[in-house]
This record gives sequence, structure tokens and C-alpha cells, in this order.
Amino acid sequence: MWVSVVSLPVSDQERARCFYTDVLGFETVADVTFGPGQRWVQVAPPGSTTTFALVTWFAEMPAGSLRGLVLDTDDLDATHRDLVARGAEVSTPSEEPGGRFCFVADPDGNVIGLHQA
Repeated sequence: MWVSVVSLPVSDQERARCFYTDVLGFETVADVTFGPGQRWVQVAPPGSTTTFALVTWFAEMPAGSLRGLVLDTDDLDATHRDLVARGAEVSTPSEEPGGRFCFVADPDGNVIGLHQA
């Protein structure tokens, strides 16, 4: 087994898609009609087999409620500089148990950890 799709709760799929592609550098995997009046938007980091569905339809997952997602990077300082240059709100990298971390919030307030071992 492996993780294929993680649901990421957002309020505006287009705004979120732009953030994840233009700011975080993800690729759009799918952007199609998904039932009446709905849209399936799926993004992924380049080369990743795990994708993220930008969802608006789960009442128990309000936009901005995601915490605990961690993405690895080989060079946290370079990733941090790149995100700041792209206008992301990202914390200063810090040493923590398990490696170096910083955190970035999307427009809805979902928080993603960035990690370097």
C-alpha cells in the first residue's frame, strides 16, 4: 500500500491551485468537472506519486484545518528563500528534534511543515 491522494480542505479551489502551483511549485495533475457544480482539482510536488486534492465538500474538514502535513526537502534554506521570494508566509527555519523545519501557510491557513533531515 501507499498514499496516493491526500484531501486538502480549501475555500476557493482556484486560489488554492494558484498558490500550490505558483508559490509552492507543485504541478496540476487534474482539473476537471466532478459532478454537478463541483470541480476535482489535484496537485502534486514534481516527481511525487502522492497527490493532493483541493477539496471544498467535506463539512468535517473546514478550509484551513489541515495540520501535520510535512514535506521533505534536500535544502531547507534554499527552499525557504525561494518561498519568501514567491511571496509565501513562511517561518524561519529552526533546529528541532528530527531535523530542521519551517512552516508555510496557504491562503486558507492550512499549515505545511517543510523538513530537512
